Amino acid sequence: MNNLIWLLRASKWARNPPSKARVMLVLAVIALAIGIVALEKLGLWPEWAQMTHGRAPRLPH
Repeated sequence: MNNLIWLLRASKWARNPPSKARVMLVLAVIALAIGIVALEKLGLWPEWAQMTHGRAPRLPH
């Protein structure tokens, strides 16, 4: 069923492709995310912006 949804979405995009501005926006967001990951891996990301390692506290039931 999921494949059918993706096929319908692809046919919709083929008939009405996104604008150049939308494509550029998506590419800019992806580039920003890759840049943030690269800065964090190189150790250049500030300490205050890093997540603590470990599990998040669980909510009581």
